[in-house]
Amino acid sequence: MSSQNNFMRKSSQKSSAAGSVPGEAPPARARRQRGHARVEVLLGAAAEVFAEKGYDAATMTAIAERAASSIGSLYQFFPTKQGVAQALITQQAQALRERLDVLAQASPGWTLAELAHRLAPALIEFRAAHPSFARLVDTPGAPPELVEAVRLQVRSQVQEVLAPHAGGLGKARLGAVAVAVQQLMKSAVAVNTEGGPGVRAALAELKEMLRVYLENVLSK
Repeated sequence: MSSQNNFMRKSSQKSSAAGSVPGEAPPARARRQRGHARVEVLLGAAAEVFAEKGYDAATMTAIAERAASSIGSLYQFFPTKQGVAQALITQQAQALRERLDVLAQASPGWTLAELAHRLAPALIEFRAAHPSFARLVDTPGAPPELVEAVRLQVRSQVQEVLAPHAGGLGKARLGAVAVAVQQLMKSAVAVNTEGGPGVRAALAELKEMLRVYLENVLSK
């Protein structure tokens, strides 16, 4: 897992256009801050385009147009579409990491029913707020090494959330449970995305399935 984390950390460092440099003159700092703000606008536009078109159909021209930017300005910060996707996935993965970290810290104080009730909505809410995330991570085209790193990151963090309730469950079995939970959460995301009059009832059923499964596996 350390290699994936190192890859994502390097990607994050490459995608950042801001930061305080000791001794930096005010004009240079202002230029750096403007560059950071511009990158945020470009990534916001890219998120919309990727969400609508997917990775393969998205173009640098469409991203620049959505950002009300020249294509030259986009290429200045991101020479390739893959670079844009890499920066966006890294940014979104960090947001997901922070969300799951909060769950992992609070998990020891929850019952299994509370754990099931809180775990499924975490990913539903995240993906609802970041619709491009699924288009990039769950479909071919985006940088495969980074996509795999994100999947392993989420799996590892789900294990951390479950671990306080796992008792004597072995590491391998806990990893398998985390995969099962991850897939059930993805099903909940799909149901929520479909919408319709029965979505709330269906989500309640999925939460109940998760509760029963966790109580059956983790309470032994």
